[in-house]
Amino acid sequence: MSDLIDGTAEVERTDADLLQAHVDGDPDAFGVLFRRHRDRLWAVALRTMGNPEDAADGLQDGMIAAYRRAASFRGDAAVTTWLHRVVVNACLDRLRAAKVRRAEALPDDLDDYGDRRVTPDRSTTDPADLAVADERRRLVLAALDELPAEQRAALVLVDMEGYPVADVAVMLDCAVGTVKSRCSRGRAKLAELLGSLAPGGGDGGHVEAGNQEGNGSVSLADAPRGPPPTDSP
Repeated sequence: MSDLIDGTAEVERTDADLLQAHVDGDPDAFGVLFRRHRDRLWAVALRTMGNPEDAADGLQDGMIAAYRRAASFRGDAAVTTWLHRVVVNACLDRLRAAKVRRAEALPDDLDDYGDRRVTPDRSTTDPADLAVADERRRLVLAALDELPAEQRAALVLVDMEGYPVADVAVMLDCAVGTVKSRCSRGRAKLAELLGSLAPGGGDGGHVEAGNQEGNGSVSLADAPRGPPPTDSP
């Protein structure tokens, strides 16, 4: 019965309540907050970093930073927006520190690492359709890995995670216009890359409508479902 009560209390506490409780010394509050948002934070880290190993490092860096700097949260944005900002910045710091873009392709088994979205039932889907979807996803991910880190982060957050541009501007600590510009340049580069990467030249890759008005956004039918089990900071 006590477990049920505790679980209900966790659900009832808001993100802001949990973060403040952590600042006030509650030893469990940050772990609850992390578990609540870890799948989405993992998806952002994985798509930004491009492989599970670097994504795990980036997510860990971000969560350690959030754990230590929780008292600096001013409340001028949602807690989840602040957490995403910290994680994305940690990932971008790692990418910048590497100084050179990774040359190897993204793993073909990226789906094994999970996604918050509901994935199609592969047992009832036409194998030909699955093959087309898998190839298209591989091309998009490989092309995404070729973008500059800032453009990649903007596209991941806006087009793949579906965040409003205004929220992404807060996460990336830049103007709304800068986010739109990065997305626009990133989409143009992706369209070029997908045209050259797709079998048969320019006919295989294309851009779909998504979160943004105007320019089409990039989307994936399947993407990372969730992080590997880890302990909270």
